Amino acid sequence: MHVVIAGSHGLIGTALVEHLAANGHQVRRLVRREARCSREIRWDPSRAELDTDALGGVDAVVNLGGAGVGDKRWTPAYRRTVLRSRTAPTALLSRAVADLGDDAPVLVQASAVGYYGDRGAELLTEDSAPGHGFLADVAQAWERATAPAQDAGTRVVHLRTGIVMSRTGGSFGKLLPLVRLGLGGPLGPGDNYWPWITLVDQVRAITHLMSADVAGPVNLTAPEPAPHADVVRTVARALGRPAALRVPPFALRLAVGEFADDILSSQRAVPRALLDDGFTFEHPDLDAAARWVTRRDAPGTR
Repeated sequence: MHVVIAGSHGLIGTALVEHLAANGHQVRRLVRREARCSREIRWDPSRAELDTDALGGVDAVVNLGGAGVGDKRWTPAYRRTVLRSRTAPTALLSRAVADLGDDAPVLVQASAVGYYGDRGAELLTEDSAPGHGFLADVAQAWERATAPAQDAGTRVVHLRTGIVMSRTGGSFGKLLPLVRLGLGGPLGPGDNYWPWITLVDQVRAITHLMSADVAGPVNLTAPEPAPHADVVRTVARALGRPAALRVPPFALRLAVGEFADDILSSQRAVPRALLDDGFTFEHPDLDAAARWVTRRDAPGTR
């Protein structure tokens, strides 16, 4: 397949590029500077600049870009940055794909389980109603930004991604060193559901969806979401470490501000669309995921 990727230098994008290249696919990156080789395509979402012809003959466009929601405190200005960094590039790509008509590639578009808001122990599938809150509003606007492509009849997939378990990056990559030192523990009460997925399965699922007969929202989560405390304790057990230190909610709010409320939110999301399409997980349960993420010498994605 010939694949174009936006947001290719983040945790998921980097792993996806490596996986696709290793499996013989042709990959080109969208970059916000002058292209330095034939494997790059320049674009500027802030100016709505993208050469539609550069997407001709492409099988899939994957958009993973967006400002990190936990990178800064949620001032009004940064809230606008988080929203615009998602909706503007997505709308630009969606219009470009729509302009290709019958030759349009599939648009595989990032989203998040934050779409559902804080839902406690409610079982969430792709048919569940949207939730409330800043991140829920962002995810909904993010998905709406693909309307030009959808209205043109292009296949669009919305990747409602959960907590990505990685050894080296993302929010989980920050937690893992603390657990290795015996300093890990639940954030707050720990009874909020974490819809986790390993980076290996995240990348495999995205690759699967490029050619699968699936459109619309897809929960990128493992089949067994678990309370946050269980996730931390299972990883600690795989490392032979305790996980008794608990971070109280007020301390978390002092550290990260309003983002704490979303860290403590609960989405018991399950991947019904993936399972119905026959996708099989390499790490379907928490024990398997914990064994993989704690093995420094294990093969596979980062």
